[in-house]
Amino acid sequence: MEEASEIGLPEAFLDFLKENGVDPSIYTTADSTPRYIRLKPGSVSEAQVQQLEAEFKSKLEKVGWLPNFYSLPPQIHIANSMAYKEGKIYGIDAASGAAVSALNVFEGDHVLDLCAAPGAKLCMTLDLIGNSGSVTGVDVARHRLAACRTMIQKYALGDRCRLFVADGTTFSLIPVMECSDSKSGEFASKGKVDVFKEWTSKRPWKERKNAKKAREGIGSQLIPGIQDPELIFYGQHSGVIGLSRTELYKIACDTEVLKCGYDKVLVDAECTHDGSIRHIQKFDHWGWETLERRVLDAERTDSLTVLQFRLLSNGFRLLKVGGSLVYSTCSLTAAQNEDVVEQFLRENASAELQEIDAATNWPCKSGGIPKTLRFDPLTSQTSGLFVAKFTKLAS
Repeated sequence: MEEASEIGLPEAFLDFLKENGVDPSIYTTADSTPRYIRLKPGSVSEAQVQQLEAEFKSKLEKVGWLPNFYSLPPQIHIANSMAYKEGKIYGIDAASGAAVSALNVFEGDHVLDLCAAPGAKLCMTLDLIGNSGSVTGVDVARHRLAACRTMIQKYALGDRCRLFVADGTTFSLIPVMECSDSKSGEFASKGKVDVFKEWTSKRPWKERKNAKKAREGIGSQLIPGIQDPELIFYGQHSGVIGLSRTELYKIACDTEVLKCGYDKVLVDAECTHDGSIRHIQKFDHWGWETLERRVLDAERTDSLTVLQFRLLSNGFRLLKVGGSLVYSTCSLTAAQNEDVVEQFLRENASAELQEIDAATNWPCKSGGIPKTLRFDPLTSQTSGLFVAKFTKLAS
């Protein structure tokens, strides 16, 4: 293994890693950490797997601990393959797949993905809910959420999905379901004039103009209380069709959330991305001074931990009693992981860490708090990821 001084990382970043107890040698594994793909269930046969291998000129290794995942050598690019173009496979790191798997999503669940971009975890979640339930994807960056929309349409997974451009720390909409006051579908639309009809990308000119004006009025960041979350996509069975705008944007009281909130919530929070080798490698091109600004700047790191805590707190607020929430980051620092979890547990008596049952055969380490997990390139042959799972207890 190379010594830290031989890795080619700047001294300031090595100091950052040392302060956070991160082994710098993980950044020597870029050429040996596999690339991962997930096969859309039912879309690829064994014979087609062999065709993929011929196309990639490489063996697809089944990931035994994660269904429908395969690994490839890191230099293989999947974007030009027919299976990718036809929406049968997508790239997603196995550690990210583990975070979704930790939620233990069932058919019929109503799931909230509070930081949905870039969309691979959203696609996996939509695969898991099957033909019932719903998935609500939220992201503060409109262009990133638009990419999610493109992705779920490509993979024909949007039927039970709705996407909102919104601030995840203040988003307050619960799923449309039987116990809410709103009723979806044809019955609900009777007697109403202004209701959501089947979604189309070809909106009337006046509607597009009003939406653009609203976005310009708030800039790129949602301002709570001034602008509703912007709905940029909804599927045929997402519960939106037939609702009026007032019904869709109705804010539920705390009592209603406890009963009718989300069954599962994923908070894959914004972070410094220091656990992602490929992300850190990009600073070779972006310039290491950019890394110092984005990763090492103490003020930015402090603001990130505040953001992470607020995302976790709001995601938990929208969770129903007995539901499960997974908090994850691709940082390996305690400040963005264990410290956030400990503060959250101190301030939320109804929150309890859960064992991740599926993790018994996962190639990962225990985190710094019991029941939490850490993936890293050396241990797991994946990107770095911290995972913690909570449940909400009755008050």
